[in-house]
Amino acid sequence: MNLIISQCRGKKSGVGLACGVLFALTALGSQSSIAQSIPVPVQVVQAQSSGAVYELDGIIQPVKQSTVSAQAAGRVASLLVKPGDKVHVGQILAVIDDREAAVGVQRSQAQIQQADAELRNARAQVERTRDLQRKGFVSQAALDTAEAQFKGAAASRDVASASAQQSSIAQGFTRVTAPYDGWVLQTHAEAGDLAVPGKPLMTVYAPLPLRAVVQVPASRLPVVRAAIQTQVQVNAEPGASSWVVPVARSAVPSADPVSQTGEWRLELSSKDSGNLLPGQQVRVRFSLAQTSAAFSKLVVPQAAIVRRGELTAVYVATNGSFSLRAVRLGADLGARGVEVLAGLQSGESVALDPVRAGFAKAAPATSPASASK
Repeated sequence: MNLIISQCRGKKSGVGLACGVLFALTALGSQSSIAQSIPVPVQVVQAQSSGAVYELDGIIQPVKQSTVSAQAAGRVASLLVKPGDKVHVGQILAVIDDREAAVGVQRSQAQIQQADAELRNARAQVERTRDLQRKGFVSQAALDTAEAQFKGAAASRDVASASAQQSSIAQGFTRVTAPYDGWVLQTHAEAGDLAVPGKPLMTVYAPLPLRAVVQVPASRLPVVRAAIQTQVQVNAEPGASSWVVPVARSAVPSADPVSQTGEWRLELSSKDSGNLLPGQQVRVRFSLAQTSAAFSKLVVPQAAIVRRGELTAVYVATNGSFSLRAVRLGADLGARGVEVLAGLQSGESVALDPVRAGFAKAAPATSPASASK
């Protein structure tokens, strides 16, 4: 192609039709290659000095939540509740096949009757022996033997009574009851399943009190410990946001080995948590003293955020193109942008026009260094 173009340029006059078409195609191809490249403005993400407020996402959890398990072995004869049902303390939640336990109770009752009969016979024997001993017809040794037999029969009666009580308790274990007033959160078995001691049958919880649980990154634990005030956003609806102060807060003295986070529990009053549900997401704000040193945050512009359902992401410039990367967002800093908790590193460049950055031929408009603000 280059050889043909040079030959066409070598002609002094009367350029042929073929050369004219060739130059036109060459010009169109050059314009097409330029049009294929879509410039997208970018901005370098850098750590910025933050104020004395640190926000994280938290989850509402019930303070009282129990996994109800079976204490007796057998088939689940019936499950009397389902998720969402309200239960009262002592209410029967499930029934386990108690035929074996009923046989044990019957055997214990028979043992009690046998022990009663032996005890009556031993009592009568000791009374007769005592009367004969007073009249001199039997020795003291015979009386001692009769009294020992009477005491043995009384002990056997006590053993039979205890065995009957144990059998009755075992039969009672076939009736699974609610430990307190609350709601059924989840069931883990169905009628016909095999129940064994320790196997979970259902999960129940008390609606009040509730608490907000937040996972704090290990790098931010000193900031949270130094906070002079902690607030929980109990209603995140537009125009109805309400921040409340928990009645107590505590930290679990351990860190998750995988996520490297520490758990903080913020107890909420009944008045503040009346409209909350377990599993609901809330915002937690830790306020530092004004004299405390500010910490840095990675901040991206609002325009760079891509929201697709539950996914939040940004387009990151890499080797002259863009790749979509999921990020975890933190506090909304208004005109400054949005805090990024995970997914980005300082010095990376993000697209300011995510719609154009999603095109196949999108490329950074300028170098990351010159695009920083």
